[in-house]
Amino acid sequence: MAGLLWALLALAALPVVVLWLQVLLAWPWRGAGLPTAQAREEGGAPRCAVLVPAHNEAQGIGATVRQLRLQLAEGDTLLVVADNCTDATAKLAREAGATVVERQDATRRGKGYALDHGVRHLAAQTGPMPEVLIIVDADCVLSGGGLHALAQKALHANAPVQALYLMDAPAETGLKTRVAAFAWRLKNWVRPLGWRSVGAPCQLMGTGMAFPWAMAQQMQLASGELVEDMQLGIELALAGTPPQFCPAVLVTSVFPTGAQAVQSQRTRWEHGHLGMIAAQAPRLFAQALRRRDARLLALALDLAVPPLALLALLQCAVLALCALAALLGLGWGPLWAALACLGLFTMAVSMAWWGWGRAVVSARDLLFVPLYVLGKLPLYVGYLFKRQKEWVRTDRK
Repeated sequence: MAGLLWALLALAALPVVVLWLQVLLAWPWRGAGLPTAQAREEGGAPRCAVLVPAHNEAQGIGATVRQLRLQLAEGDTLLVVADNCTDATAKLAREAGATVVERQDATRRGKGYALDHGVRHLAAQTGPMPEVLIIVDADCVLSGGGLHALAQKALHANAPVQALYLMDAPAETGLKTRVAAFAWRLKNWVRPLGWRSVGAPCQLMGTGMAFPWAMAQQMQLASGELVEDMQLGIELALAGTPPQFCPAVLVTSVFPTGAQAVQSQRTRWEHGHLGMIAAQAPRLFAQALRRRDARLLALALDLAVPPLALLALLQCAVLALCALAALLGLGWGPLWAALACLGLFTMAVSMAWWGWGRAVVSARDLLFVPLYVLGKLPLYVGYLFKRQKEWVRTDRK
């Protein structure tokens, strides 16, 4: 029994140690702030194809297209895939100046299918092919000059490049959304920044992604996976081209305001993330050890860190189990180890909040974070008994 308890402790401690190490490695850059504008690098602008998948995005597609068009150079292409739309997305995107292709398929639903359709459409065009493919979601804003900065980095490295992707909390939003915005910063900014400092790759985040065109044509995009971006990043890493993080280019979006929309979005993200850990983390670890590939190992360790609220719940559950074991006479060692692990987790989150989270979550808000964590419990129980498996668009109205 004691051996089983120590094994459980080791499993619970691994993601905490990874999280703490990533925050520690990112700490020297805590005062850098958000990128504002990205100047175009020397050496000329590569020919870009910007692909925007859009499903019922009439509310914001016009603004997204207009903002992206400001960054296009001669020879660039902006393609919107209006995927299974029942609103005016296609019409508004055309009026804003994008090339639009419409796709209707009631069975093959999801962002991955839209991306695959867009890449095949671009490849079938006559004339010079793009040098770089850049994917931007229909509800996102890409920082000025970021388009060609991403393209140049992808072309120079011959690898996927991921911009810094942040979700902002709307003004006067509730505590849950503010805490979610902080957790998003920790996952998408602090952790990849820490890994980048030692040359480790990052996960793909779904938007603000750049790929050399030759690579983009070979990517397996057509899937209904809930987190198709994570899946794609893993496959590219296994193929020898893991994604690189580019914090100098910022892409932003805003959390939805409706309670049902927020719940739908979080369920899709977190169920997809947990499914990816279960399906792909063992595979990545095995391949990293077999190939003796440090980059794959770093990606596997990053993938093994569950969502922040779940990690907090797991630490508390392990602590309670170790306390019970100590009271039953199985020894106090596991309890002390569990306390140390919880302390390390608290230190990592506190450092991340101090360095990157104070702008979105106040010190007073931190007092209510345990309630936020407990409120996520039904979502994780739902993964065990009613897991979401199909892609569903988040309603942002």
